This record gives sequence, structure tokens and C-alpha cells, in this order.
Amino acid sequence: MAQLRPHLERGEFMTRVQRQVADSYRLAYLSTDSSVKAVAGYRIMENLAWGRFLYVDDLVTDQAARSKGYGKALLAWLVGHACQNGCAQLHLDSGAQRKDAHRFYLREGMENAGFHFSMKLDDDN
Repeated sequence: MAQLRPHLERGEFMTRVQRQVADSYRLAYLSTDSSVKAVAGYRIMENLAWGRFLYVDDLVTDQAARSKGYGKALLAWLVGHACQNGCAQLHLDSGAQRKDAHRFYLREGMENAGFHFSMKLDDDN
């Protein structure tokens, strides 16, 4: 996860995960030989636009283990988990700069369904 979120220090990572778990966030991982190869942070949610869905907050394969099927296997597990939990859809956002990830998502049957907009907030807002 540190490869995907390098801006987070270890202690801050744990603090954030613990807060998010209270809001239905879960971690799933794929490991071989006692080594984590891919990890996903996700939550099952519901909204008016999509109904019940699984949202992937974080999905990353270890750089040294890419293109070996680990990300594909973990994404397939997420899809199955979503189906088992009555979800009609799976969603994720991906940074515009993550071109390799976008190729992977498209290859795995996902579609680019829109734009994500954001605004940093400070004390003046």
C-alpha cells in the first residue's frame, strides 16, 4: 500500500485505516510465499445513482510482482465479493497519471464512465 500512497507515514496510515474501518472500509490482499503481492481497500455502499455497489478505494500490486496475474486475481475476488453481497456494480477512481492502471482496468472489462472532480478545502472555504 505504501507504493500507492507514499505520502502517508506508517503511523498515519494505520490511524486512517482504523477510522475508515468504522465507516465500512475493509482490506483484502493476495499473498504467496508469505509475501503480499496485491492489496485492495474497499467498502460496500449504496447511493441513488448506482444502488448497492462495491467501491474500491485502493488497489495496488507490488511493483516487483506486476504482470503476473496478482492484480487480476484480486480484482476478480472483489467482483465475486461484490456479487455475493448483492452489489449491482463495482466502482473505483484512478488518478489521471496512472496510465498503466487504466490499461489494466480496461483490459479487465471496466469502462471509463466519467470524470472525478475535487477541490481542496482550507480554512477560507
